[in-house]
Amino acid sequence: MDSPHKPNSLSTNLFFLFLLLSTNLLTLFLASTFYSSCSINPLTAAPATLTTTQTSSTNSGSATDGPDSHSDTSQTILDLPSEFLAFTSGKLLPFGFNTNFDSDTIYPPVGRACTLFPNELLRYMTYKVNGSCPDDGLLAQKLLLKGCEPLPSRRCRPAAQPDYEEPYPLPTSLWTTPPNSSVVWTAYTCKDYSCLINRYRTQKGFDDCKDCFDLEGREKTRWAAKQSNGGGGEGLDFTIDEVLATKKAGTIRIGLDLGGGVATFAVRMTERNITIVTTSMNLNGPFNNFIASRGIVPLYISISQRLPFFDNTLDIVHSMHVLSNWIPTTLLHFLMFDIYRVLRPGGLFWLDHFFCVGEQLEEVYGPLVESIGFNKLKWTVGRKLDRGPELREMYLSALLEKPLKNSW
Repeated sequence: MDSPHKPNSLSTNLFFLFLLLSTNLLTLFLASTFYSSCSINPLTAAPATLTTTQTSSTNSGSATDGPDSHSDTSQTILDLPSEFLAFTSGKLLPFGFNTNFDSDTIYPPVGRACTLFPNELLRYMTYKVNGSCPDDGLLAQKLLLKGCEPLPSRRCRPAAQPDYEEPYPLPTSLWTTPPNSSVVWTAYTCKDYSCLINRYRTQKGFDDCKDCFDLEGREKTRWAAKQSNGGGGEGLDFTIDEVLATKKAGTIRIGLDLGGGVATFAVRMTERNITIVTTSMNLNGPFNNFIASRGIVPLYISISQRLPFFDNTLDIVHSMHVLSNWIPTTLLHFLMFDIYRVLRPGGLFWLDHFFCVGEQLEEVYGPLVESIGFNKLKWTVGRKLDRGPELREMYLSALLEKPLKNSW
């Protein structure tokens, strides 16, 4: 016998089928309206991506993190500029999983410390997309020196001088002051090269490398001849030729000069067919512009960044003055090991005029340098007297070699 409830059951089934189809269609509509894998707007998933990264960092922190650390992190993310989130969010690779990346997503690199300075970061990352960048080179450098390194990329065009002139050709450019039109001067106290050349005579107070823009002054003989500075023994000023003589001719070919001022060291090496990349910050002077105008490659990084070279590749690393006791000791230790890393076995580290105070050399910095594992080729200590003997400052000049065998 047929059941009297059959019509009701059929109606119920049809109703649920209609409800299921309607729900699926609504979900498809919402998904296609508010999300697309081909969308050019990178901001939709950016906050969530960055939140996950920051939360993981917070959860893996020390036990001293307070109970509000997660909410503080979330608030910081909300304060970050949209262009920063657009750049740092994960980007899906167009062809999916890539074995070189071991992932299907790429995360553009940016310094974690950038998020610690949201106000400065907001100013740096606020601009018209596809337009002109703000004239904010000084702000960018302050962020770098605070540890926001690397800086996030930007989608704007930096300013250049409207009357820019082509650089002088090589080899003329090596020892010729470039034209003023090669620099945007707004970030500097001096507004032309004449001011920079004369500032050690006219300007009171400290400025980094105060006299090095004068190519007719001390730069003309630096590393080319022995200087008399009362360093004792064979002197603190090694010449390039005596350093090169410690290795087989032609085996020093490529290298790095850390904090190289206006790149006179690299120019000297260029004249000997040796290629040197020079790092320099623009500390109240257009050092990077000047270096490039001379025909040398400038590298705009601070001493806190991992050196952008692969292991065991460079023949020589040189540093004058920039490595000293102003650097936190642990950071200096990391940096020394990074120098060791990029040098090839048998490569040279020329530590040029490292300075510190009195007993620091014997108690702290001497043992620190020796702990890295270099062989000592030259090691000369002398007094630093330019600021007065009462400060008890000392210089160390050392020529160190990465071991040719068992250098790990």
